[in-house]
Amino acid sequence: MAGGERRPRTGGPGRSEAFGEHLLGTLLDRGHESPPHLLGPLIAEQVGRLGGREIAILLQDYGQLLLVPVPGEGLVAGEPQPIDDSDAGRAFLDGRRVEVGQADGVRVHLPLLDGGDHVGVMAVTLDSIDNDDRRLLRRITALVADMLVTKHGYTDLFFRVRRREPMSVAAEIQWSVLPPLAMSVPRVAVAGMLEPAYDVAGDSFDYALNGDVLHVAVVDAMGHGLDAATMATVAIGAYRHARRISIGLSEIYAFMDRAIAGQFGPDHFVTAQMMRLNTATGHLQWVNAGHPAPLLIRGQRAIRRLHSPTTLPVGFGGQEPRISELALEPGDRVLCFTDGLIEEHETGGEEFGEQQLIDWVDRLARTGTEVRTAVRSLSHTLMRERGGITTDDATLFLIEWRGATDAHQSSR
Repeated sequence: MAGGERRPRTGGPGRSEAFGEHLLGTLLDRGHESPPHLLGPLIAEQVGRLGGREIAILLQDYGQLLLVPVPGEGLVAGEPQPIDDSDAGRAFLDGRRVEVGQADGVRVHLPLLDGGDHVGVMAVTLDSIDNDDRRLLRRITALVADMLVTKHGYTDLFFRVRRREPMSVAAEIQWSVLPPLAMSVPRVAVAGMLEPAYDVAGDSFDYALNGDVLHVAVVDAMGHGLDAATMATVAIGAYRHARRISIGLSEIYAFMDRAIAGQFGPDHFVTAQMMRLNTATGHLQWVNAGHPAPLLIRGQRAIRRLHSPTTLPVGFGGQEPRISELALEPGDRVLCFTDGLIEEHETGGEEFGEQQLIDWVDRLARTGTEVRTAVRSLSHTLMRERGGITTDDATLFLIEWRGATDAHQSSR
């Protein structure tokens, strides 16, 4: 049997736990020392000890359309699988194990989760499956996801797997700056998406969870290509620096404004929206520097635009911005977006428009999907409705406040 002798099914929970601890320990110890190209074979070897065969590691492509197999000895190659029409895609979208009976056993698809972000899927075939197997596979995939994310930082292997189209230099820069596309903890979840994935330039976003406070910024630099990507990168860098020295939203705006003006001169600008959400109370604050107003989604529909006093885009030396505030209710979602999403239009036709965006938000909100899947579905749906046209960058960023859980409250 591949990878060695399979764990016996008898011996009780203690024995199965001991087997699992040894298997996970071996994967952890050897995985951290393995070069990236040998991580796949190591995973195949260790899952083989569980009795697994036809093992595949599939990563999400940058366009979020396909799950692409990672090459490696002991791993199944095969063709990319569509996220919207495959068993692996179902596991990826739902974030849950999917088991499919086959003539020679059970094909199991498990999401690779890292801090709420879905890296991809691991698939394996077993003769049969019991709860011990399920527990071990869940733990293995959690460890595999962590290792993939860690090693992604110092290899091009996984980037090449995920890239399914030629990518512009500007897009290379933007993807290198982005945080994970999604994050989920008990109190709050976020997810973002950029279009077009392989040619984005001036749009970007950033977020950080520091204690009880979620910090968010969405930016849109003027122009296209490398100039826009450079401005967006400077804006995000200035935002991170200001955020990390713990200054207020108004001061963050001023810091970003000076950075853009000082580097690019008076004829260049970046629109921006900066937010702070207290995840313990639901208290939301934001500053709008030339962005479209976000949407507040409550009870599965967009109930209002979060209009607020705006100041000039960063780089134009605007006055000190006024901070807007709102008390969120548990389950509320806030959708931020850039103008490229609503100003797109076919040649000679009308703009896509904010009302169409709201209509589609309402339709998709009624499906009750979680944040990451909701953003992906909305982005792809809007792309189809716009006829696949993307003459400008477009960004979606969705925040969901889930409320202060009892576990968090008791620990305060």
